[in-house]
Amino acid sequence: MYVKIADFIREWNREATLTQKVLEGLTDDSLNQKVYPEGRTLGRIVWHFTTNIPEYLAHFGLKIDEIENAKNVPASAKEIAETFKNISSYAIKVIEQQWTDEFLKEVQTAFGREETNAQILMGLIKHIVHHRGQVTILMRQAGIKPFGVYGPPKEDWIHLGVENPPL
Repeated sequence: MYVKIADFIREWNREATLTQKVLEGLTDDSLNQKVYPEGRTLGRIVWHFTTNIPEYLAHFGLKIDEIENAKNVPASAKEIAETFKNISSYAIKVIEQQWTDEFLKEVQTAFGREETNAQILMGLIKHIVHHRGQVTILMRQAGIKPFGVYGPPKEDWIHLGVENPPL
């Protein structure tokens, strides 16, 4: 758990960098990929977790500008990736300016549970990681090799000397 704002920022930056690399692998065409006909598109999912960052932080008391036209998913993968990059940096600045290490210990009601602000910040990262997993599956379905987030994708195992990667 985060004891200091710097602890959160370190993990946020690491996870945001991994998410950025996933987003940079998207194409405009891939944004229309769905798991099933009634499901959300890949574009809707990545736009959701991008626009949710300031919404989430504002919900828990931070003064942060939300994204204009958040309901409209851009048709450009590059625009989404750039927006995520900008929002990720902006969120860190807002947290550094408005919360202290002591504030991380304070408790709020979050989704029907009592949680510390440190747990709430961890929840934001987990939300993005959850959706990032969905995105990598949809990228596969769209014919795109995903970035290896916590390990290499199957195509890169050969470079590690593994000819038949585990399934």
